Amino acid sequence: MKLYLAAAVLMLVLAAHTEAQEDTLEQRFANFQNQMKDMTEDLAQKTKETFAKVENHEYVVKTKNWLSEQFEKVKQKMSETFN
Repeated sequence: MKLYLAAAVLMLVLAAHTEAQEDTLEQRFANFQNQMKDMTEDLAQKTKETFAKVENHEYVVKTKNWLSEQFEKVKQKMSETFN
């Protein structure tokens, strides 16, 4: 009789331990999901800031202006040639 009681108690302890691990696993996945979400939002924000800095950088602005001027010159010459 004691053997059956001991086996039943052991099964209850094992079941409780397994349920506790499943909750912990679910919590770990939830925490991981939250960490990944925070990390991607942070990365997206930093990427936007970096692109904004690059876009407004003096060298980039000067290059854009120069390319626009060159394009307008080519466009003018093409219109003069074909007209």
